Amino acid sequence: MTDTFTTPNGTTGATMKPNALFKWFLRQQARALKKPKRKAPKNGVGTLLLRTVGRKSGNALETPVAYWPQADGTWLVCASAAGAQRHPAWYFNLAASATATIWVGGEQVEVAAAELHGEERARAWELITRTAKGFLGYTKKTDRVLPVIRLTRR
Repeated sequence: MTDTFTTPNGTTGATMKPNALFKWFLRQQARALKKPKRKAPKNGVGTLLLRTVGRKSGNALETPVAYWPQADGTWLVCASAAGAQRHPAWYFNLAASATATIWVGGEQVEVAAAELHGEERARAWELITRTAKGFLGYTKKTDRVLPVIRLTRR
């Protein structure tokens, strides 16, 4: 595991321009993820709310993200952006500060973020694609490596 975020963007893949309906949906999902509930992830994958600080704006930005809970109490997330050409903005925000806040199971948690590389990433990627097969399709849409990040409670 390394503390550096080094995975480059791709040269192919979809470009995403969120419309008003999509933004509304994300706000609704963010609100729901902050509610105190202890719903277990389904088939080993759940959704958490990730709050990062914009590296350019300095504003707090919230994004629902799929996660995979680990036995050691950490969480894995994948910067897939549904196979887009560029990494999602939250990846670059984590690269700039390596810290974030998450809401998971209704609990607010301060976390440190580190991108996985090599064999550690390969093991995590196998788990991700075994439990959420749609992520394999994302790799067919783009030529970039989809970054996998471990979030650890601070």
